[in-house]
Amino acid sequence: MKINDALKIGGRTFASRLMVGSGKYPSNEVMKNALEESGAEVVTVAVRRVDLKNPSDSFLGHIDLSRYTILPNTAACYTAEDAIRTARLAREALSTDLVKLEVIGDEKTLFPDNEELLKAAKVLVKEGFIVLPYVSDDPIMAKKLEDIGCAAVMPLAAPIGSGLGIRNPYNIRIILETVKIPVIVDAGVGTASDAAIAMELGCDGVLMNTAIAGAKDPVKMARAMRLAVEAGRLAFLSGRIPKKLYATASSPIEGMIE
Repeated sequence: MKINDALKIGGRTFASRLMVGSGKYPSNEVMKNALEESGAEVVTVAVRRVDLKNPSDSFLGHIDLSRYTILPNTAACYTAEDAIRTARLAREALSTDLVKLEVIGDEKTLFPDNEELLKAAKVLVKEGFIVLPYVSDDPIMAKKLEDIGCAAVMPLAAPIGSGLGIRNPYNIRIILETVKIPVIVDAGVGTASDAAIAMELGCDGVLMNTAIAGAKDPVKMARAMRLAVEAGRLAFLSGRIPKKLYATASSPIEGMIE
């Protein structure tokens, strides 16, 4: 995408609107190649997977840190206190104020605990973090997160890793109308068409992991997702034709010779 259509979050500017995860790949080499093909500039890492004493010895050693912006996430945290502690550790170990804030409320669905999420976000924002919260597709909660100073909101499309696609596009549309900060669809994307739909709705970006890492060919899927995000964004900016119940002739009939 052109730089004049760049994604801006927390004072940072990104040409790519696709963010990708770093887990579940069959090997570090496949991960590295998939990141390359995705065109992504932001890579999420689960803090609990990183050797905080020596990050270079972990899978982070296979990611070009001069090229990618690392977005640590608080995956597997079930309380605000645990998420806050994990975010602080990430800031110290990885030298970044960025954090994808996750506070999970249920082990089976992995849906976020919005109350604990809001509590953690308030603390981290006050401490100077650039907070990107993973939240349910709830417009009211998205607005509350914006009001306390979050840099973006990341509503789920469907349960994490489910591949179900956007289950409730209407709530996503309402969130887009409710907040002024970037809206990044997170969780539930399964294939390229899901990513394109998210962008066609007007979302500012898409974050995914399983859809790429779990594909039979992660590298090819990464490229497919890159193209889908770009196509969806262009379609949104172009302005689609309205849906109609009946046909409209695509060829003009006025002025035709009888």
